[in-house]
Amino acid sequence: MPVSDFPGRRNWGYDGVLPYAPDSSYGRPEDLKRLIQSAHRKGLMVFLDVVYNHFGPQGNYLREYSPEFFTNRHRTPWGEAINFDGGGSRVIRDFFIHNALYWFEEYHLDGLRLDAVHAIVDESVPDILTELAATVRNGVGAKRPVHLVLENFNNTARYLERNGAGQACLYNAQWDDDIHHALHVLITSESDGYYSDYTEQPVQHLGRCLTEGFAYQGDRSEYHRAKRGEVSRHLPPTAFVSFLQNHDQVGNRAFGDRIAELTDKQALRAAVSIMLLAPSPPLLFMGEEFGAKTPFLFFCDFDGKLAADVTQGRRDEFAGFRQFSSPAVRNQIPDPNCEQTFVRSKIDWQSFEGEQSQEWFRFYRHLLSLRWKEIVPHLQGAKIGEYAHFTIHGDRTITVEWQLLGAILRLLANLSSRATVTMPYPGGRCIYDSESELSLHSEEKQIEMPAWSVAWFLCP
Repeated sequence: MPVSDFPGRRNWGYDGVLPYAPDSSYGRPEDLKRLIQSAHRKGLMVFLDVVYNHFGPQGNYLREYSPEFFTNRHRTPWGEAINFDGGGSRVIRDFFIHNALYWFEEYHLDGLRLDAVHAIVDESVPDILTELAATVRNGVGAKRPVHLVLENFNNTARYLERNGAGQACLYNAQWDDDIHHALHVLITSESDGYYSDYTEQPVQHLGRCLTEGFAYQGDRSEYHRAKRGEVSRHLPPTAFVSFLQNHDQVGNRAFGDRIAELTDKQALRAAVSIMLLAPSPPLLFMGEEFGAKTPFLFFCDFDGKLAADVTQGRRDEFAGFRQFSSPAVRNQIPDPNCEQTFVRSKIDWQSFEGEQSQEWFRFYRHLLSLRWKEIVPHLQGAKIGEYAHFTIHGDRTITVEWQLLGAILRLLANLSSRATVTMPYPGGRCIYDSESELSLHSEEKQIEMPAWSVAWFLCP
């Protein structure tokens, strides 16, 4: 998450005001460099979240000495937009382009995740996202591998295009909210807010994500009352990052509930096995790999009227949800400015030694080991679109097939509580079976799938 200097002693990082300065509450710049070097020695890459769409509401004095930094021509959810396309915008564009280069060149980071780029308003050509990525690719990116990843509600597929060699022209990947929402609806049956767009056909949305990248590719979102997305089925699976949890999807819940608190174990195991073994790269949230139960809450450290406004605003965000229709219930939502809210969000490392945590940890390690051994060798140059397809069999059951490098990967899943569903037997070698011993009827070319069961097959 972002480390840019922010007001107070604690923050998610999205209220940063000095993009070139790591916040002092984390240590000195030299400490961050040592952390990155230590990770590299262990064979780990380090990505940093960067915020180029707004500045925090407190401690930002840019307007005092550079009023042209902002524009009233555009608006964002956080107020006036940053001036990327008006008079005097050249120096502002360079400010952010060089910030991206700074993290790569000065700190030797391996990748950047650009926060909420759909909130960046830029009508110039090329726009700031295109110019920034091109500059990185032609600079440090020409000397060593670097990764650029987007968070983009708009599902703008053109930023993810590949060249003839299959390499990213601009951005390597995007966090795929669509697959999170589809899986979340399937295993929790939640339908409030943006989940309402996925409740009618969650399996259809899931299948489209697995085989085409985005579920919304120019389709109308009823929740947002507008069309959303661009065609993505020609892009490789590596362009879409899958997840069941992240800081937003956990922390933006009123009480910071983790997914394990919202569904039963069998359903969650089914969803995890799909996420970790499908071709797209999976993302895990801290503690997810051992079933951490500690909440992750929204926290900050403002003062004065702003602190009170943030607390009230946080509670008002949930007024449209049925369970929070009462002001008394909303007042139970933790105060973001209270230090205890921050303390409660820390991982309880002692819980890692518990039996349930160890069971989850073994499960995740087993699936990741399978991914490394069985799936990753076939991903080089993998494509989706016409090379992948899915079929829905009745209610909440699906088969998916991908033609990868030198192999065909097949998924069978019964994502329902129905006791047993008979599905077509796919053939090939079973590399994962959530039931350990599925009832195979090879002569009848059928397979019996119990409730919330998943099976993966690899065919040479």
